[in-house]
Amino acid sequence: MERAIITVVGKDTIGIIAGVCNYLADNRINILDISQTIVSGYFNMMMIVDITTLEKPFGVLSDELAALGQEKIGVQIKIQKEEIFNLMHRI
Repeated sequence: MERAIITVVGKDTIGIIAGVCNYLADNRINILDISQTIVSGYFNMMMIVDITTLEKPFGVLSDELAALGQEKIGVQIKIQKEEIFNLMHRI
C-alpha cells in the first residue's frame, strides 16, 4: 500500500471536509484515517490516505489539491508521500 499525508489548514468555513473528500473520491483515493479540529475559528485537518490506485502523477495530485484549497475552499492543502513525511519529522 502506498500512503500519503494530507494537511488542510485555514479559516473555518462550510464545506471544507466535503470539498476535500469529494475530490479524493473522484480520484479513487481512500481515506484511511482522519483527524480534524477547530480552534478559535481556524480549521486543521490531517488525513492518511491510500494512493495505490492513483491514476495521475503525484505532482499533478499535489497541484490540484493546492488549487482546490486556494481557489475553491479558501484553505491551504498539502500532500506528502508517507515516507517523505516520516523522514522530515524524525527526531
